[in-house]
Formats: sequence, structure tokens, C-alpha cells
Amino acid sequence: MSAAPRTEKPAGRFRRMLDRLSSSPEDLESEELQEDTEASGCTRISDCSDRQIVKVTGTLRTVTLRPRAGVPALEAELFDGTAPLDVVWLGRRSIVGIEPGRKLIASGRISMSHGRRVLFNPKYELRPLGQE
Repeated sequence: MSAAPRTEKPAGRFRRMLDRLSSSPEDLESEELQEDTEASGCTRISDCSDRQIVKVTGTLRTVTLRPRAGVPALEAELFDGTAPLDVVWLGRRSIVGIEPGRKLIASGRISMSHGRRVLFNPKYELRPLGQE
């Protein structure tokens, strides 16, 4: 009789500690961001589809000023541990508080552009700095 391979990890405290010690910092950050998404009741970015109205949360990885059709546009990449999302504010050169490493909640309608999810001119809420 052969044993079937186990697909799920034991949930013991010792096993979780070993998993954390053997995980890369990026994996740990992704796991933490996914837990934050679930706790805040937001949609996971990887679950968002074209033309869907969503509320997402995550950390801003990059913030750049990139003109679009001759109009200034502030672009940021939001990451929630599952997938990236481009957040674009048209007509803006800067927004106080929008900087790499900042956590925020954004809502609006997702669109797809060149195979990437994009959220144009979203409603947003900056997370308090103490929760970073």
C-alpha cells in the first residue's frame, strides 16, 4: 500500500514557524499583504477582471510621472501579494502621500491595457502610517 502525497501543510505552530524561517522576505511580504486584503474586505487584484468595479488594497511599489496623450499622469503600481495593478491619476503631477511603500485602498472600474490591470482616477484612502 503506497501513501498518497500530502498536498496541504500541517497547521501546527512549529510547522508555521519553520515555514516563516525558510521563506524569502518577498514571500513573507506577499503573505502579509494577502492577509491584509482579506481582513479589509477588499477584492484580491488577481481576481479582478476587465470592466469590473472593485475595491482593492495594497502597497505602492513605484510612483512615476508619465505623460499620456500630452497630459501629465501620475502612475503608481499597487501590489497586494497576488498581482500588480497600475493606478493612474490623469492630469496630476503629484499627490501628497502617494509615494513608494505607502499602503492604500483604491476603488473604481478596472480596465485592461497591454495585458495589465489599470485603475484610472480611482477614489482612494491612504492607510495610516502607523499601520505600515
